[in-house]
Amino acid sequence: MDTITPQELQARLQSREPLALVDVREPGEFGLRHPYRAVPLPWRRFELELPRLVPAPGLPLVLVDEAGTIARLAARRARALGYRRVMGLDGGLRAWRAAGYSEFAGVHVPSKAFGELVAERRGTPMIDAAGLARRLEAGQRFHLFDVRPVAEYHRMSIPGARCCPGIELHARLESLVDDPDTPIVVNCAGRTRGIIAAQTLVDLAVPNPVYALRNGTMGWQLAGLERDHGADDVVPLTAPPAPSPAWRERIAALARRAGVTAVDAATVTRWRAAGEPVYCLDVRHPGGGDEPPLPGTARAPGVQLLQATEGWIGVPGARVVLADDDGARAPLCAYWLRLMGFDAHLLPAAEAVALPAPPTPEPPELPRCRTATAVAECRDPSGPLLLDLRSSSAHREAHPEGARWLLRPRLGDVVPELVRERTAVRLLADDAGEAALVAEDLRERGIDDVALIDGGVEAWRRAGGSVVHTPEDPPDRACIDRLFFVHDRHDGNLDAARRYLEWEQGLVPRLGPAELADVDGLEPQRPSGRSDPRELG
Repeated sequence: MDTITPQELQARLQSREPLALVDVREPGEFGLRHPYRAVPLPWRRFELELPRLVPAPGLPLVLVDEAGTIARLAARRARALGYRRVMGLDGGLRAWRAAGYSEFAGVHVPSKAFGELVAERRGTPMIDAAGLARRLEAGQRFHLFDVRPVAEYHRMSIPGARCCPGIELHARLESLVDDPDTPIVVNCAGRTRGIIAAQTLVDLAVPNPVYALRNGTMGWQLAGLERDHGADDVVPLTAPPAPSPAWRERIAALARRAGVTAVDAATVTRWRAAGEPVYCLDVRHPGGGDEPPLPGTARAPGVQLLQATEGWIGVPGARVVLADDDGARAPLCAYWLRLMGFDAHLLPAAEAVALPAPPTPEPPELPRCRTATAVAECRDPSGPLLLDLRSSSAHREAHPEGARWLLRPRLGDVVPELVRERTAVRLLADDAGEAALVAEDLRERGIDDVALIDGGVEAWRRAGGSVVHTPEDPPDRACIDRLFFVHDRHDGNLDAARRYLEWEQGLVPRLGPAELADVDGLEPQRPSGRSDPRELG
């Protein structure tokens, strides 16, 4: 495998040369510390997701992990997928760290830092939880909107808030707010999505006073206020009302100010033919069910795209082409992506049909095994080894007795035992693609009798197999598929909520010139509506 030194990688990142820096560690490892521009793609899903995250096989692709062991495996598979300029980091992230280069804890760091920069440079107006609660108690009227996805809203919400995810709020605002005087308050769980939603309304010059709820539902909880659970006041997400021509033009004008332009399918095809990474995304929030995205695009709901950009776009500064069906949502997402440093454009829905479907690699073929057959086989002491590939949380909750929990990066730990004692393996998995990758790894090591068990734990129980609950197995230290970084901040742990909010607000001071160069276009701007830029208590 070709390698690049930490010093060379840092220089190329600072030069903003197009390249993909992909971290192949598990979420629990990535979230503890990683380079600012690293994109997480765990080894257990590597071949399934790489063509989507890095859709340009000729682009420089740098693969990193702690010491380089898994990166070498990933490099071989990337070359098999057609990637031609694959490199590992010489010495792995240990060498990056030893060279004195910075790392960041948490996930979605560039998006989170961008939200804080927006609040700082644009003076996003905010209202704190105690102040809002006091005004509500006094009878003051507000339009309260929760801009998170519906599932998050159901889990916990501010009493009286109505759910309308992200840019769906801005596209529908005319039908939701029918007076120019009542203040609009938007919230998320913490800060980023609420800040972006509020600032979008301010930048659109809505006449109403606009505020982000400072620190979202966590701030509400920290103020000693009760949250709702199971709320169901959700704005209908199917068949949204069409924006008026005047509102659509106001949105388009905002996007044009950031340099957003429309392109056609022929232009996208030409860019791709030149070897450039181009991401075509449908930013509409699904209205329910499994309705497909627009032809030629991948689904990337706007509320999450702006909050977790690296989940869809693996190359910093890449070309991003956004589509919707009403001319309101895509321009707003493109506006913010341009300010984040991406080359964002619009694709009319009628043009999307001329584009090929996004790449969806087929996993290797994997034989199936009936649950009853697997139960009978595994009762034999000399029978197959049963590996549980599900999450560590699922394994702790319930798994077949005798099943061994395994993540793909740890496969080398069990191969010696297999070679010595067993000749067959049965896999329990929630994702057939991930199971197929493990099966392929085993076959490469000479273990050919590998099959995926049809059905899950309940099917195992119904077939007469024994199921056990092991709340401490695997131990926390082994659960690298989970990020324990303030993971219980929404479950009543007030200290975790405080630490998470401190982490968010502490990102911007750590950014250097190279990171800040991505957001040169985020100029300070005074609010143009009636919103008070000062925080309300």
